Parts: sequence; C-alpha cells; structure tokens
Amino acid sequence: MLRNRPLPTLVVAAVGLALLVPGTSANAGPVPGTGAALEVAASPGTTSTIPDWRMQTSKTAGQAGDVISGPAYSDSGWLTVPARSTVMAGLIANNRYGDVNYSENLKKANKADFQVPWWYRKVFQADPQPGVNTFLKLNGGVISRGEIWLNGKKVAGTDTVVGAYPTHEFNVTGLLRKGDNALAIKASPSDPAKDLVIHFIDWSQLPPDRNQGLFRDVDLVQSGPVSLRGLHVLSDLPLPNLNSATVTVKVDARNNTGSAVTTTVAGSAAGQNYSQNVSLAANETKTVTFTLNVSNPQVWWPFQMGAQPLYDATATATVSGAKSDEQKTTFGIREVTSKMISGNLQYQINGKPILIRGGGWASDLFLRTNVQKIADEMMLTKSMGLNTIRLEGKPENDEIYDLADRMGILLMTGWECCSKWQNTGGFSAEDKRVAGASAEGEAKRIRNHPSVFTFLIGSDEAPVAAVETIYLDALKRADWQTPIVNAAARRSSPQLGDSGMKMDGPYWWEPPVYWYNNQKGGSAGFASEIGPGLAIPERDELKKFLSDTEINKLTDYNATQYHLSPSGNFSKIGFWGTALDNRYGKPSNVDDFIKKAQLQQYETNRAQFEAFGRDFSDTGANQAQGVIYWMQNDPWPKLFWHLYNYNLATAGSYFGAKTANKALHAQYSYDDKSLAVVNMGLQAQDGLSLQVTVFNSDGTQKANETRAVPAKANGSVRVGTLPQPSGLSPAYFVRLLLKDASGKVVDRNVYWLSTKADTLNYNGGDWYYTPQAQYTDLKSLSSLKAGQVSVSSTTTPGTNGRQATHVTIKNTGTSVAFFLRASLRKGQGGAEVLPVDWTDNYITLFPGETETIRAEYRASDLGGAQPVVELSGHNVSKR
Repeated sequence: MLRNRPLPTLVVAAVGLALLVPGTSANAGPVPGTGAALEVAASPGTTSTIPDWRMQTSKTAGQAGDVISGPAYSDSGWLTVPARSTVMAGLIANNRYGDVNYSENLKKANKADFQVPWWYRKVFQADPQPGVNTFLKLNGGVISRGEIWLNGKKVAGTDTVVGAYPTHEFNVTGLLRKGDNALAIKASPSDPAKDLVIHFIDWSQLPPDRNQGLFRDVDLVQSGPVSLRGLHVLSDLPLPNLNSATVTVKVDARNNTGSAVTTTVAGSAAGQNYSQNVSLAANETKTVTFTLNVSNPQVWWPFQMGAQPLYDATATATVSGAKSDEQKTTFGIREVTSKMISGNLQYQINGKPILIRGGGWASDLFLRTNVQKIADEMMLTKSMGLNTIRLEGKPENDEIYDLADRMGILLMTGWECCSKWQNTGGFSAEDKRVAGASAEGEAKRIRNHPSVFTFLIGSDEAPVAAVETIYLDALKRADWQTPIVNAAARRSSPQLGDSGMKMDGPYWWEPPVYWYNNQKGGSAGFASEIGPGLAIPERDELKKFLSDTEINKLTDYNATQYHLSPSGNFSKIGFWGTALDNRYGKPSNVDDFIKKAQLQQYETNRAQFEAFGRDFSDTGANQAQGVIYWMQNDPWPKLFWHLYNYNLATAGSYFGAKTANKALHAQYSYDDKSLAVVNMGLQAQDGLSLQVTVFNSDGTQKANETRAVPAKANGSVRVGTLPQPSGLSPAYFVRLLLKDASGKVVDRNVYWLSTKADTLNYNGGDWYYTPQAQYTDLKSLSSLKAGQVSVSSTTTPGTNGRQATHVTIKNTGTSVAFFLRASLRKGQGGAEVLPVDWTDNYITLFPGETETIRAEYRASDLGGAQPVVELSGHNVSKR
C-alpha cells in the first residue's frame, strides 16, 4: 500500500520476562567518552562484538579509508554512538536535535547532512596467534552501501556490501596486528527508491537519513583451521501423529587452510549425542548432517494452543584433539503447513488449523534496538491475545525472535511494499544478486525459530517470474521449511500460484458492522493488513509529544497533523471525525474529543477481531483464515495505526482488541444480531452457559435470559440471537456473561448499541475506505445520568521484580457507570506508570455490579513512589 542465546536442554514456556531480557538494552543510548575498550582474544570459537563506534560525516572526515582506518588516526571530535546505530540514531544519542519525538522537532535535522557518506570507526586490541583465524562478520548490510577498511587496507567496497540484509564474512587474519587495530566502515547515502534497503513508507514521518548506516552488530569471529557455520535443525512430524519426530541437524564445516585436513564434528540435540569425522580438501566446505529419531517429543505450539518447549543443539569441530570452532542454537519441534480453501490461504500448526490474529509491526523509526521495550511489547501482544506479528520489510534483530519462541507468538516475515523492493520488474543484475542474498541471509538467520511460520516474498505485488525464482532458490539453499507466499495481496506467480491473501483495505475509519460483511476487508479469507486508522491516545500521552496548540488542533478534522502520515491520504483526521460527530455527537472540546475517540476506537477494533473469530468456523470462501491489524505499534509517536502507542500506553484501541481476542469468548454480531462463543484452545469446553442481559441507557433491565452454550475446540459456535425487547432507548447496552459449570464468570463483554444501524455504501469510497451511508445514533450516551462508584485497591509483590495492584470498582448508584478507565500513578497526582499489563479496562458496570481488575508492572517503574489508582469514566468524574 502507499503507505541465540543457548538454553538448557529443554526450556518450557512458563518463563518470566526477567529471565529473558538482559539487564541493559542492546542500544543503551549515549556512550560516554570515546567508547568501550575492546580486546579480541585469539581463542577459537569466540565472538567479539563491536560495542560502540566513533562516527563522523565525510564532510568533516574527508580523508580516504586507508588513512581513517589507520590505528594512529585521530578521531578527536567524532561522536561516540551505540553498536547498532544508523547515522540519525547516533546523532540523536548525542542530543543533536533535542527531543525528536516532540512536536515538529524532527524537522531540525537537515536532510542535506545525509546526502554524503558517513564514517564509523573502532579501535580495538588484538594479539594474533599462529593457526587462529579471524573473520569480520556483518550480521546485516550497511545502508545503503558499505566500504570496509582495516588497518589501512580495503576489505570490501560498495560493489560488494550493498543493501540492508545481505550478511558478509571476510577473513581478515592477515590484516590484524598485535596491539592497536582500527576498523572503519563508510556508509553511503540511502534512497529506498534506488537500493534494497528499509523504508517507512507512510507509516509515520520519515527518518531524515533514510536509515543510513549500521543497524546490526558487527563481529570479529575466531576459529582454528576449521570453521563451523550455519548450525540449524529441521524437524519432521508424521502428522497427525505427534508421538515421534525426525530431527535433522546440519552444520557447514569449512577448511580455512590451503591443505587437506580432517576434523571431528560432534555435538548434541534433543538429548542425543552425535559425532562424525570429516575430511576436507584445501579451502573446502562440506555440510555435515546428523539424523535423529526422537520419541515423544515436546512439541512447540502458539500460546493459546499449547506449550513452548525449546531444545538446544550444539556442534564443536576439533582438529588433532584441539577445539577449532563451536556453534550453539535453540530450536523447537513443530510443523507448519498450509492449504487453499476456496482460494483463501489457511495455515496449520502441527496439523491443526489456526486463525491468525495479529498486528503489523513497526521497528523503531531510527532502527534502534531496545531489548527491554521489545520484551514489554511482546508482553502486551500476548496479553492482548494476538497470536501473530507481521514483520513487513522490517525483519528485526535476533531478540524479538528469541522472545517470540519463548512466549508462543508467531512471526510472519517478508519484504516491504512501495520501494525498490516492489519494483522487481526493473531489477538490475546487481539488484537480483542483492535480493537473493537478502532472502538467503535472512532465512538462515531466523530458520531455527519455531515462532517463524511463513515468508512473504512480496507485499503489495508478487515478484516477477525471474525474481520469484531467485527468492525460491535462495530459500531452498537456506533449507527453509515453512510456507512461502508470493504476496500479501491477492496476486499470482508462475511457481507459487495464487497468494490466497487479500489486501482490500480499509486503512481508515469503518464502523463495527463493516467487518462482518464478506466484501472487501470483511471477515472472509486472509486479510493481510486492515484497520480503522485513527488511534488517539489519552491526554497524558498526547502531552508527551504534542504542544497544547497541537492538541487543541485535533478537533479540526481538516487540519494537517504532523503526527499523522506524510501521505495526503492519512495526514488529516478527515471522515473519521465526521463519523465521530454523527455517531456520538460533536465534541464540545478537545477533552470530549479524546473521551469519545476511545469509545469509537474500542468498538470497531473489538468488532474487527470478533468478526474474524466468529467466521473461523464458516465454510468455503466465507471462512475467515487470518487478520493482521494495521498496525500494531508505533515507530515514533503518532495518532494512527496502532493498538498501543509509542510509550506503550494502552487506550481504547488496545482494550477493544484485547476483549475480542480472549481464548474463550462470548460475542455479539453487528450484522445479524447473532451471538457466538469462540474457543481458540484445542480442547472443547463443556458445561458452559451464557447470560444475556439487555439494559436501557438508564440502567433498567429490558431482557435477561440464560442459555446453555457449547464451545467447540479451535473454532466458533453461533448460539442464537440477541433478545429484541420492545421499548428500547435509542442507545442501549448489552452484557454477555459466559459462565462455567460452577457458575463462575469466565468471560464478560459489554456492548453499547443503537436502534439505528450504521450502514455502508459499497459503491463509493477508494482503496483505503468504504464510506458510510447512515450513522448509528449513540449521542444520548453523552447525557447519561452521572454514575456513582466506589474504588479500592491492594498491591501485592510478585516475582522477578514485578508487582500487582488489584482494583475493585463497585457501582453504588442507580445508573450505568459507563466506560470506566483505571490508570496507575506514581504517587498521588503523579505520572502514569508504563507499561502496565491490565487484565481489563474501560469497563462498564450496571447498578450493584462489582468488578476487580488487575494491573501488573515492574516495581522499579514507580520510581520509589507508592502506586495510586486514578479512575475516570464517560459519566463518572475523575478520582
């Protein structure tokens, strides 16, 4: 559109996040002084990662690479930047522009500064030893092109190091010196229209440097006469039987010498040992293979379907009894397949169909890696009930894959739209080489992760035949096992055939009823990216990145908003605001606008996911197979396309989705007033009942009935229709209480509805929206009688530095207490604690009802203050 850490032999999923995340982020921000000392030990099997860089523009550092890479060269006045640092990220770390998240400060960066190359430089110490080889490894490319120098000698030029994703390894043994060594990398300017790099399209304002520079680690790797590379594990399950598995371990053994050598490659996987003697000719590489039969394997599942056990695999090469190299990795035993159902793609995990419910991931705008933030986002993802994250053209660094493996969240990867990646018909010979190297490098990097379940070699368009062949050959070389799809849109290609996915929009406002129609983005087939656009945060968050003037401007729907998209289609609030005015009443001020925005975001986000959940058990072309919400998160603070915001604050968008994506859930259908029970688990649930209560807007009951309901495994069941009592108020409420055999409520869901329906004009609109023909009438919700509630809270310590605050809210009045939001504060009147994992929020209570919701968070995020709960509601004053 326009727009491996080794584990114990077996690790199970119930691992706290504190055990998964290092104590510091990979990019911790500004680096003091001239950087950390680095000593590269001549020890086979070790890797030394460049910890930081000195960085300077070529406008200032005008010398050639042979000079700049000299150990004695003075880099006084250069900036010290983190290890993974684009040029813009390095400048931000050194506070060159102030807070680039706030207002229009990002405009302070002069784009002309990035139309020239920039230099990265690192001095390190080494003590080369006979028989020990040193390899310079780039774990990703240099954006857009790189020139590599070591100790005054050119290692590679821009004809070799091209693009964002190809990996590179160079033998630099002969260039190392005892004592000081200097590595220098020159990064060319970036233009996503000319090179296969990274582009943020219309996702937010664009990085001024277009992500020029380094964004992945650069390593110095040591080995003896034989190196091991590419340790990976293939697993095969004899589906539908899960009682055994064939596990194939492969590793490449490379002779680094000019003479023949014999090496012993030995290791273990899935609790079994293996060993093989390998003869290698001079400079020869052989793939060493071990085949294991595993009885009763611990099978990996997405989190709503089962556990996430992980195994480790090791390989060590010895020559004449001495260690020459070693590798370790983790893997999971699982099998992903796919099939077409009436032209739509369905995925199966371990032989079981799965409804893909996910979000489109946005990397940090400046490609910085903050491991703790990524872990927090994964926590919010899982808590929201999303089982999938789509990485469109932004394959992240290794940490997100490790976390996804442990948390049972699926990852779909692939290339981006709307840049050079999409113009496969115009690829030059170099482009084709880089495209193939990109696919092979990325596939080899992530193939061991059980969370990765598919690879999309195209986004909005399928690659042309020649490039399709290049991608498929590259993935074959990488031993890629999971389904490969040619496009996220409904496209066809010679070898892969039809994609089985659709990309029909919308990307801007649609009412809840839209999602239940099988037309366009409605709940049929696999919708690879759809969503209702605006996602206005609460005022606390708006104040972090907008001035008061900019906040007040939100009520001008025709005004260009800098924190929307640079695309004209998405730069204004536009008809999203028109719908808000017509459905809820024109806001009286900006605070009323923010309050009503949460209602509108909650109801349509809930409906989007609920519609696909309901229709997962339809048949034929009407069966829902998957939905990716556009988008999940923010690369930079913005007002649209997210389920939680840049600072990990959760508002109406998040909780609407969270409600819909519960593993066991009772829901209402806006199209035909039917009710359904959706069960994403693999076990049927017996003995359930559903209490359905209809309330007028004043809180009086109009209907109340209880019916026995089934919940079949891994699917949905329709359980009748909503009662239609006479005398309903123009706006009214519906409460669904799903109870187990003991009468315990296992799911609670409240709707606010109208006797006047939203309708759509499918003959109008454009690729990114379908216009409304009629608006529902929910205006009377703004004149509800004031609600009365009591609030109490208790806080208890947890594990791994976390604690929980339980908030009990009781409706003590005679009217509905509508859309109550609890927030956790750092002391009375303090800032909001973020991130917080709430069990529920924005809840509605009827007279006499009591609900308890729980907030979990890091105790350290309180900053030494006591947790204080603040409550507000649509008709309840803040307290």
